[in-house]
Amino acid sequence: MSTLSQRPAHAVVGKPQPHESAVAHVTGSARYTDDLYLQMRGVLHAYPLQATHAHARIMRMQTSAAYRMPGVVKVLTATDIPGINDQGAKHDEPMLPEDEVMFYGQPVAWVLGESLEAAKAGAAAIEVDYEPLDSLITLTEAIAAESFHGIQPVIDKGDCASAFADATQVFTGEFEFSGQEHFYLETQNSLAMLDESGQLLIHSSTQHPTETQDIVAQVLGIPAHQITVQVLRMGGAFGGKEMQSHGYAAVAGLGALLTGRPVRVRLDRTLDMTMTGKRHGFHAKWQIGFDEHGRILALEATLTADGGWSLDLSEPVLTRALCHIDNGYWIPNIKVQGRVAKCHKTSQTAFRGFGGPQGMLVMEDILGRVAPKLGISARELRRRNFYTRGQDTPYYQPVRHADRLAAAWQQVLDQADVPHREAQIEEFNAAQDYCKRALALTPVKFGISFNLTAFNQGGALVMVYKDGSVLVNHGGTEMGQGLHTKMLQVAATTLGVEMSTVRIAPTRTDKVPNTSATAASSGSDLNGGAVKDACEQIRARLAQVAAGKLAVPAHEVRFSRGVVSDLSGRQQIGWSELVNAAYFQRVQLSAAGFYRTEGLHWDLSRMTGSPFKYFAYGVAASEVEVSRFDGSYTLRRVDIVHDVGDSLSPLIDVGQIEGGFVQGAGWMTLEDLRWDTSDKPTRGRVLTQAASTYKIPSFSEMPEQFNVTLLDKAHEEGAVYGSKAVGEPPLMLAFSVREALRQAVAAFGAHGTSVELNSPATPEAVYWAIEQARAGGGRL
Repeated sequence: MSTLSQRPAHAVVGKPQPHESAVAHVTGSARYTDDLYLQMRGVLHAYPLQATHAHARIMRMQTSAAYRMPGVVKVLTATDIPGINDQGAKHDEPMLPEDEVMFYGQPVAWVLGESLEAAKAGAAAIEVDYEPLDSLITLTEAIAAESFHGIQPVIDKGDCASAFADATQVFTGEFEFSGQEHFYLETQNSLAMLDESGQLLIHSSTQHPTETQDIVAQVLGIPAHQITVQVLRMGGAFGGKEMQSHGYAAVAGLGALLTGRPVRVRLDRTLDMTMTGKRHGFHAKWQIGFDEHGRILALEATLTADGGWSLDLSEPVLTRALCHIDNGYWIPNIKVQGRVAKCHKTSQTAFRGFGGPQGMLVMEDILGRVAPKLGISARELRRRNFYTRGQDTPYYQPVRHADRLAAAWQQVLDQADVPHREAQIEEFNAAQDYCKRALALTPVKFGISFNLTAFNQGGALVMVYKDGSVLVNHGGTEMGQGLHTKMLQVAATTLGVEMSTVRIAPTRTDKVPNTSATAASSGSDLNGGAVKDACEQIRARLAQVAAGKLAVPAHEVRFSRGVVSDLSGRQQIGWSELVNAAYFQRVQLSAAGFYRTEGLHWDLSRMTGSPFKYFAYGVAASEVEVSRFDGSYTLRRVDIVHDVGDSLSPLIDVGQIEGGFVQGAGWMTLEDLRWDTSDKPTRGRVLTQAASTYKIPSFSEMPEQFNVTLLDKAHEEGAVYGSKAVGEPPLMLAFSVREALRQAVAAFGAHGTSVELNSPATPEAVYWAIEQARAGGGRL
């Protein structure tokens, strides 16, 4: 067992711990970025002027009237940018447009005012003349116009032509599904200020402080060392603050640089929903072949992602979608092509799962649709095609621990009493004409690591003070997911002290440089490895001091819960006493830690390699009841078995599994993004721009019974204390809800009815699917 994975006796990791800020969250004492300006004087408030066309040329912009409004201090336009006018990763995303707007609601100027009301009034006073241009709003329009940008990757393995020729049955189809609004509780915001030396401090609600630092430096034309980005905590992010936060930090930084005063940028909910990117919607066109036993022989598909007006992270989102179209299933022959459509909408961006959910949804939709046509239950069709030992993915990465998926599947069958409940459901459906029930199981196999190998690194700075207290700085950001809690547990375990001895400092680029985004479910892996490395350096130095005190070799010194002892435990010294002694011996009591994920290699041009450190597995069983009259439904029960390795913090992990599942169920069933596709002047406007028009899950959508179990005997060698990532994989467990809805709809039709179900499967969509099933649509 590697030292990275090995847990000492009496470890703090693995013990249920409440979130380190739980009390502060519920009492309201937790401070967020936008709380900080209340303690400052002279803060300017920023407000955008938004474009009123989906695509147009700017003919004239007149800002003089804004300056006549009381309280207006400065209007920021493209001409004020001293560096490079670009806030994206691909140099295709001007922070402020110079002559062309690319989506309805795009900011064309920012007004800085003494109050938010003054800034709003100033923005309303700006005069802009536009020349409207043709626009592409829907994914279908973009595909028809062949409007694509970025790379077009291809996964190609085996011989599809021969496999289709040998197939007993071949099916074809298309599937288009919607994106998802992040709807984090805390909207995008930044606060920037200059000190007396010209150093720019930016408080930002960002998942990627280093990239925020880089983008601000690029826009302002100054070196990175002149900028410090700090993240206290975020009120949610879900990927929406991985890239899209940078531009707002740059606006605040530009305003502070030009005025010398602190500048606050905070979007209200409508601004956030109309200006920021979403999860990518996708269109899929596919052909799949099976042998006489219902095993997949071949799959060909084209996946088109709705990228919006600029690339943002669309390319890696697309490649991850291609790498996850197999989900947990062995596909010996496969060819999948990917494209990014360019539309005149918000630039779509990272969202929990980062393309993986879109690729996996395509496969789950295919299996749900074709199972009745094959004469096999959907549950059995899925099980029959699971990966087994010795098989590899479409990109040639061996699937380690494939047996864990089958183990989780069987554990759900047993714990949820699935066969017995299926029999009960069959009896219920036979007796009921106006409502039907169904129970569906779906698996998850999700790869953990960043697509870009360089991002798979983390840093930390750990400092031990003379009194024995410990301060940990690491490169990860806390957005409610419990990362700081886990890092406290890792540090306490490695140093052999109680958690109360350790404190986490806010994430800052001047303490830990060149950080990776807290994303790709890798926050604990990367930062935990770095924190452990730093703590091990300090512990090794202290062991030498303790060896002298205890008169034993250094390798026989043990650290446990604040006590340092020899192997027998008879000779002991307190942690704080040892630290104090080390100080007087001039022993360094701080260390910079570093971690890089080993074993990764990836050839993007060929889409082959081993891009993932490991796979996380899970299985969910969901039972629904559907009404024939209006398509409404109830989620009666959910049972989940999920693989988190040897959990660092079980209470945190169960919360992530529950939250991820519910968010996924929202995407699958409720959250219906809409844009104005008419020929009116408002074409391209986001129609679902508030909680009143965009439905996210609430308590009423929670399952009546919700059972979550962590998979046993799931140690992951080579990961920090044998743990696995948990942030993203649970979201895909919610496919079971949609598949249960499909099966319930089919129960309204004749035996063998194949149901095509829209996504999201809103009650309206379910109602029309029921009508089609009752009319015989999809029947063999």
